[in-house]
Amino acid sequence: MHFISIIEAIKARRESLRVTQQALSDLSGVALGALKKFESGKGNPTLSTLKKLCDALGLEITLSVKKNTNP
Repeated sequence: MHFISIIEAIKARRESLRVTQQALSDLSGVALGALKKFESGKGNPTLSTLKKLCDALGLEITLSVKKNTNP
């Protein structure tokens, strides 16, 4: 899965709330090292991890499924 736009939204929300990475780690239960990797584009978070981060920041994840138009 491709989570870059979700991670960008999480980072933007964190920064707009002036929450440090350490504080978000503490609030969400996601390891600080993992959070740093995600925000730098080097990690691949699970949906469960994304939910923890979003919950801590008051965000909601919505997913959609659409038919692939490429054969």
